[in-house]
Amino acid sequence: MRARPALPLSALTAGILGVALLAGCTTASQDLASGDATPGSADAATQGYDVSGITTDADLAALVPDDVAADGVLTVGAELSYAPAEFVAADGVTPVGFDVDIAAAIAATLGLEAEVEPSTFDAIIPAVGSKYEVGISGFTIDAERLQVVHMVSYFDAGSQLAVATGNPDQIDPADLCGVTVGVQTGTVQQGALEAAAADCQGAGEEPVEILPYDSQADVTTNLVGGKVQAMYADSPVTAYAVSQAGGSIEALGAITDAAPYGVVVAQGDTELAEAVQGALQRLMDDGTLTEILDAWGNADGALSTAELDPGV
Repeated sequence: MRARPALPLSALTAGILGVALLAGCTTASQDLASGDATPGSADAATQGYDVSGITTDADLAALVPDDVAADGVLTVGAELSYAPAEFVAADGVTPVGFDVDIAAAIAATLGLEAEVEPSTFDAIIPAVGSKYEVGISGFTIDAERLQVVHMVSYFDAGSQLAVATGNPDQIDPADLCGVTVGVQTGTVQQGALEAAAADCQGAGEEPVEILPYDSQADVTTNLVGGKVQAMYADSPVTAYAVSQAGGSIEALGAITDAAPYGVVVAQGDTELAEAVQGALQRLMDDGTLTEILDAWGNADGALSTAELDPGV
């Protein structure tokens, strides 16, 4: 979710941001308190934004490279356990979420159809430009990523902890030393936790016990089930997990280190990156992006300017 969300820990110094190519992403979707709920899935009624009314922008479509336009499809890599950004509907097949709708809207603006292909989170960026034409999966824009790919900003998010309702272990968000924390593998939050653990050890305290999972849905499930004492994720993911967990978990502490998500495009595909930037800017200008995010309860995160490689 964010560029480099850091925990609000006194033990976390400015140097905790040494995170690699991966960024934050997300959580479960259904009511985890019900027996038939599956983290990372949505019930059959889950609907996002109807992109059928979006028309092609001929000027932007003309920017799309021939090899991308040839089949009329924009292939999108996504890790589908990151509700409400991207996850799988109750049919076990259909990708849903605000990133899925944004991908469809970008494609429609460019005269294409989006085809979302599932992947593990940390495998997406290395495959953009070969297996996928773009990656849209809650990727925080940061300096490390911008060394190897183009990124176009569209959404602003931060990081936030969650714990069991009532905070039975009396966890202090400013001191996670000795706490067992679940986190999705390859996220900014994992890097922040690893730095926090090192700081705890350096101070002679028990380190943060980090339990990484390939799926954010697994992180949420293990918090609900009591295997971890806390989870750390992108703020929209945490908020959505809390809303879907039937009152069994709650957010802890403030949202920290807000930063933008970006659509990932291969460094060699500058024309495609500019086409995506133009499409996102049009969706921002006509209000479509905000409407998409509002359908998933995240309108406040909409950006007004689509920047290509911000900060570079």
